[in-house]
Amino acid sequence: MTDIAVRLTDVEKHYGSFQAVTDMTLDIPEGSFVTLLGPSGCGKTTTLRMIAGLESISAGEIAIKGRRVNEIPIHKRNLGVVFQNYALFPHMTVADNVAFGLKYRKVGKADAREKVRRALQIVRLPHLEDRMPSQLSGGQQQRIALARAIVVEPDVLLLDEPLSALDANLREEMRLELKRIQRELGIATVFVTHDQGEALAMSDKVVVMSNGRMEQVGTPEDVYNRPASHFVADFLGNSNFLAGRVETVEQGLVTVVLTQGDLRLTIASGGRFKPGELVQVVVRAERISLGREPEPLAGPLNTVPGVITTVDYQGLNARYFVEAGGHRLQVINPIDRNPFRDGDRVMLHLRAEDAVILDETGRVHH
Repeated sequence: MTDIAVRLTDVEKHYGSFQAVTDMTLDIPEGSFVTLLGPSGCGKTTTLRMIAGLESISAGEIAIKGRRVNEIPIHKRNLGVVFQNYALFPHMTVADNVAFGLKYRKVGKADAREKVRRALQIVRLPHLEDRMPSQLSGGQQQRIALARAIVVEPDVLLLDEPLSALDANLREEMRLELKRIQRELGIATVFVTHDQGEALAMSDKVVVMSNGRMEQVGTPEDVYNRPASHFVADFLGNSNFLAGRVETVEQGLVTVVLTQGDLRLTIASGGRFKPGELVQVVVRAERISLGREPEPLAGPLNTVPGVITTVDYQGLNARYFVEAGGHRLQVINPIDRNPFRDGDRVMLHLRAEDAVILDETGRVHH
């Protein structure tokens, strides 16, 4: 047995001259939760549909549990699939909806009843067997769709934006439920979403996609804290992008003089940069801390005076826009009793290890 549940090798999908997916090579380990994340039209749903067998592939190979499935139809791939709109059969009871996939697997009646009961228990909706879908709330319908997908004990679970039709509170709750169920069953799961928070909260591995290509693959922490490109840094979270030129490089510390204004920043970087090289410095909004005075922090620290121009109050946090050294920076900080106000003079503190340097084209330098 292989420990890779799904392997995509050089997979491509073309519609005439339009390339929907290009050069997709990806391993999805057994038991892992892998999210395809990106804006609409980036190729994430097409990729999921190719794994499912709902969409043919133009080039490359897809293997599930070590078996090449390029020409194998969906009903012979042993997959569980949940779509955005749940697609429950309105004229069937919950039990019949959940049992639907078992019919084609020649499971005996008593056995099927037991499997349905167990699946409904896993999604925490026992005793609803005789209800009709129209009698269920959106969250319950979502769980029934999930029960129908897992009842067949699939090799892989494929989820296409399954939470997007739910309201915010329910979405949060279902996010935890989905993760719990996936952990409990230990089933390899491929999840498609455009919601960054969802991807970061749920995944073992995030695949960030743009224009049919993989921009970066890594743990949520990796893609968030060490974005490999301008696109990833921009798509995930609030970032400041500062153009500059490398002044000095010594012992892993790169000093960058910003093109605009009069700022000089010292950044810790593993990349190989040379003095004179043009670069982009990426600073996450929450990595800058604001204070009333300079801070005596250990380690290399950038301290810059600034003035608050706008305050965007967000409950626990505030997003501040700060004019500093000829730049308008966004900063997200927790509100400690009293937030700063428009016009307040502040000191911005940025530790050397809390920024990332990309090359001039917006990519990570290796």
